[in-house]
Amino acid sequence: MSDPYNEILEGEQFLRQPLGARHEQICAFLHQRIADSLKNVPTTRLLAPRSTVQVSPRTTVRPDLTLVTAETGKVWLVAEIINSGDHHADTVLKKEIYENWNVPRLWMIDPRYDNVEIYHGTPHGLSLKKILANREKLTEALLPELQIEVTELFRS
Repeated sequence: MSDPYNEILEGEQFLRQPLGARHEQICAFLHQRIADSLKNVPTTRLLAPRSTVQVSPRTTVRPDLTLVTAETGKVWLVAEIINSGDHHADTVLKKEIYENWNVPRLWMIDPRYDNVEIYHGTPHGLSLKKILANREKLTEALLPELQIEVTELFRS
C-alpha cells in the first residue's frame, strides 16, 4: 500500500487515500514495461510513479504514470489507474483537466473491469479511440517496442 497524497484540482485540495496492493502491482508492472520499451527511445523520459505535475497555478496532479519529452519536459502521455474507492477524481475531474490541458495521450486503466480506455488528444478535446480488454494488446505508436497483453497487466 502507498501513503496518502494530495492533489490540487482547479484550486481544490484532494487528499487521495492509500492505494491497495493490486493498484500498486499494476502500477509497478506498467512502469517496468514502459521503462523497458524506452531503452531505444531517447526522446522520451518516464517520471517516477505519482510524480508531481504542475498543470496550472491552480492544478497539481500526481498521475500513476507520466511520459514527457526529454528535450522540453512536456507531458505527452498520462496513465491513471482508477481507484475503486476514490474513482470520481480520476474518471471525471482529472480527465477533464487533461482534456483542457491538451494532453496528447491518456490511458484510463480500470482494475474494476480489467480494461484500458485509450484516449487521443484532438483539436476538440480527448477522443476515446478504443477500450482494450482480455487478450488485446496495449500499444503506442510512439513506443514501438511496447506491447502489453491486457490480461497480463491485470494479472495479480
